[in-house]
Amino acid sequence: MSERKVLNKYYPPDFDPSKIPKLKLPKDRQYVVRLMAPFNMRCKTCGEYIYKGKKFNARKETVQNESYLGLPIFRFYIKCTRCLAEITFKTDPENTDYTMEHGATRNFQAEKLLEEEEKRVQKEREDEELNNPMKVLENRTKDSKLEMEVLENLQELKDLNQRQAHVDFEAMLRQHRLSEEEQQKQEQEEDEREMAALVEESRKRRLLEDSDSEEDTAPPKPRPALRPNPTAILDEAPKAKRKAESWERSVGTLGSRPQLSGLVVVKKTDVEGSIQRGGALPAPGAMKNGQAAGPAPQTPGTSSLSQLGVYSDSEDSSGSN
Repeated sequence: MSERKVLNKYYPPDFDPSKIPKLKLPKDRQYVVRLMAPFNMRCKTCGEYIYKGKKFNARKETVQNESYLGLPIFRFYIKCTRCLAEITFKTDPENTDYTMEHGATRNFQAEKLLEEEEKRVQKEREDEELNNPMKVLENRTKDSKLEMEVLENLQELKDLNQRQAHVDFEAMLRQHRLSEEEQQKQEQEEDEREMAALVEESRKRRLLEDSDSEEDTAPPKPRPALRPNPTAILDEAPKAKRKAESWERSVGTLGSRPQLSGLVVVKKTDVEGSIQRGGALPAPGAMKNGQAAGPAPQTPGTSSLSQLGVYSDSEDSSGSN
């Protein structure tokens, strides 16, 4: 079996590499690469902020007729994430950085400007020292003087730390304890004031409730007696007369016998028979063989309603017997 991973290939004896056609590609050919934004920038078209580290699918090409010490310079094309405007920037091998070229502006970077300023000052100093020996001496004197000042300041800080190094822990604990006691005392006083305020408020509320209850339960004031009208007696007679007329219309006259006499039937008893025979009336309240006395004889002046009451009493007595 042949090997799956072949390391050596067979070249025939008549193989000529010069006969292999070469692929001619343009020098400004572009490649699609994946990269991140090298710095913070802002789109000129829509004002969208693009922060450092945002990933893009960019197109890469080699800049023609530009190089730094034989190193090629590359240009990258990206699109804004909001308006899709094209933004280009290229490499800067001299400063190991990137430079903005088109479509956006690079945001302010204080650190980068500070580094550039330090480099500029250092370069100017070196140029001065190279052409002027007296300047070299002056710079050395300034440096030594600055170093001495720094050492003096450092020594003062050390002495100050040594003087403050001795710490009395007992005093610190005592002060801490006193501060805690004062804080507890203040809290207790505040609690007492709050309690007193609450008690005073509840007492006032109770007094208000008691006063309200006393006002509610107070007896009503007696009304002044109305003075009698002198002419009121003249109105009483017609009212009594009207009441009597209404009663007579509904029930009838109490003294008229013919109206209700037909409703009452007088029960004949032995007492009445004895009276008709001429016998004597029995004594009132006398009882004979458990029988009660009969009803009293009707007087000509009694009404029909009184006769009805007498008849009912006689029936009750006879039923009980």
